[in-house]
Amino acid sequence: MHEHGRPGAAGLHGATTAEVLDSVFQGTPNGLAVYDTELRLVRVNAALERILDAPAAEVLGRRVEELFANAEGERMAARLSAVLHTGARVITTEHRGRTAADPDHDHVWAITSFRLTAADGRVLGVASAVVDVTERDHARERLLALKEAADRIGSTLDVTRTAEELTEVAVPRLADFVAVDLLDGVASGAPAPLGPVSGTAVLRRAALRSVTPEAPEATVRPGTVMTYHPSTPYARCLASGQSLLVPVLDLAADWVAQDPLRAAKMLEAGTHSLISVPLKARTVTLGLAHFYRWRLPGPFDQEDLALAQDLVGRAAVSIDNARRYTEEHRAALTLQRSLLLRGNVPDPSPLETAHRYLPAEAHAGVGGDWFDVIQLSGARVALVVGDVTGRGIHAVARAGRLRTAIRTLATQDLPPDELLWRLDALVHRQIDTPTAIRTPDEPETPGISGTCLCLVYDRVTGRATVASAGHPPPVVVRPDGSARPVDLTPGPPLGLAMLPFEATDLDLPDGSVIALWTDGLVKVREPERGLDVPGLLAGLASRAGTLDELCRTVVDATLKSRDPGDDAVLVLVRTRVLPPDRVATWDLSADPAEVSHARAETARQLSSWGLEEAVPSTELIVSELVTNAIRHGREPFRLRLIRDGSLICEVSDSSSTSPHLRDAADTDEGGRGLFLVAQLADNWGTRYIPRGKTIWAEQSVPAVGTDD
Repeated sequence: MHEHGRPGAAGLHGATTAEVLDSVFQGTPNGLAVYDTELRLVRVNAALERILDAPAAEVLGRRVEELFANAEGERMAARLSAVLHTGARVITTEHRGRTAADPDHDHVWAITSFRLTAADGRVLGVASAVVDVTERDHARERLLALKEAADRIGSTLDVTRTAEELTEVAVPRLADFVAVDLLDGVASGAPAPLGPVSGTAVLRRAALRSVTPEAPEATVRPGTVMTYHPSTPYARCLASGQSLLVPVLDLAADWVAQDPLRAAKMLEAGTHSLISVPLKARTVTLGLAHFYRWRLPGPFDQEDLALAQDLVGRAAVSIDNARRYTEEHRAALTLQRSLLLRGNVPDPSPLETAHRYLPAEAHAGVGGDWFDVIQLSGARVALVVGDVTGRGIHAVARAGRLRTAIRTLATQDLPPDELLWRLDALVHRQIDTPTAIRTPDEPETPGISGTCLCLVYDRVTGRATVASAGHPPPVVVRPDGSARPVDLTPGPPLGLAMLPFEATDLDLPDGSVIALWTDGLVKVREPERGLDVPGLLAGLASRAGTLDELCRTVVDATLKSRDPGDDAVLVLVRTRVLPPDRVATWDLSADPAEVSHARAETARQLSSWGLEEAVPSTELIVSELVTNAIRHGREPFRLRLIRDGSLICEVSDSSSTSPHLRDAADTDEGGRGLFLVAQLADNWGTRYIPRGKTIWAEQSVPAVGTDD
């Protein structure tokens, strides 16, 4: 009775299974397709006919790659074949393409496929359910674009960089070419006009980005000033404050005819659609952002315009913030950029690094803590950390001067103890020079003084040399997780010029972590408790996964007790010894015939590294360096090739005399060797070693794979 009491129950029980399946097959709003064992269509429903814009009679018996004669069709066929032969279902694989029903727009379909089998296990074919998820895909792409914009746009208080970030987010997701033009003076911090800008518009290109390398279709390059006539759509955008959408670009329009060069570039690129959006933030107008399409086939529509406006709106606020900051803190920015408290980590860095800068509370003022990572010759890296005395912008300026001096001394390839000795002498000469400019509430202080630590790590030998000028010692976390400060003898702080500095050598196992830090990290609120070095060591020994996680762990371990009135720096570096097959060494005699032998060995080694293209130039460099060593140096001679992020060629001998580059006259028989080396190499120089010197030359080569 209960069954008969349900509406339609009698009709359902009276129907055959085939009738029910036919009704479900035809009534579902999603596309359904059935393929035989040869992957030919044997049945489609009405929804799929609408998707394909073709009646069943035209598609039955055809394979999917015949319906979609492109790479996407081949991908669909491969997926169906895999389902047929393996029986594994493929759920919601997305495919993109066009159909006769809508040939001008890409559609996205989510397709689920499964194998059909009879009761006795026979394979009957494959069935697929097709759902058009184009709108969902568009919404997802827009959300992804907005998320990327939130993550990337406005990462710095730099007007030009913010404009570049806008172009990076929009290309190629939204447009094939994007240009950002700012009213002249905005990038340098000049006040922006209130409201719309009428009449002839004078703008300076701040950034552009294209899907084509070097953007040949660009009419003007970044930094160029341009003038827009009031009749152009660009000037009208600025005058009205409204965005412009041109779905189909008419290259014969009057405003294009006024600029033949721009028209020619558009015609050559095949531009067919345009959006221009005013850059407006709060009450000011900053410029324009232009979006062009030629490779993306679909014209811009209202959804694209809405996305462009969202991206430009976010960028405009960031650009205005950067403009205001530039206007109010131009002098401070110059000093901060010269110092870079975050450090100057090379990109790409030869070592894995992570760092944290913990500023003091605002009322305490900016301190002079800083660090640097400097690439040296011979696959070596210098790690430097320091703390300049004083507070405020002048402390930042002093730290910047100190960092510049260290970088200059580092180019001489000095060992850490000698580098600090020369730095100390330099600081001592300036110690009696008071600050020339200071704020009314800042006491007059002498010149640069403070602490500094320098560590040089050799990636070939795995050995480090460290020296300290009154700075806390680094901590080494070995692969077993033990964390211990380096036992070194610190010298006096910089500026005293009292005693020489002492270097300490360390053999570091591959994968060790070196921690450099300033005392603000362990200085506690209660001075009577001393420094929280145990908290630092416990945090470093926590066996966190990545260096960034280890940084976070250390900061968490010391943050609760740390004195917020002092800033702090923590730098972590994981050692990485070069694999033995990345270094090749040969001992040479004083026989001039060794030059030919060195060239041959170099060619063989480069070929084994897959650097055949570098053989001619490297052979010449080796020939000149070895010849120079044999003629002017003393035995023993040694040739070494290092395959790192670059190709380094080194020739060592026991003589301490250094060669000098000179301009040879036409009648001179020699003197051109080093000039040739300088032309072939990206960089070259001399490094003194305990017994003699090393002449090195560095060339750019393809990067070593991650598995090496």
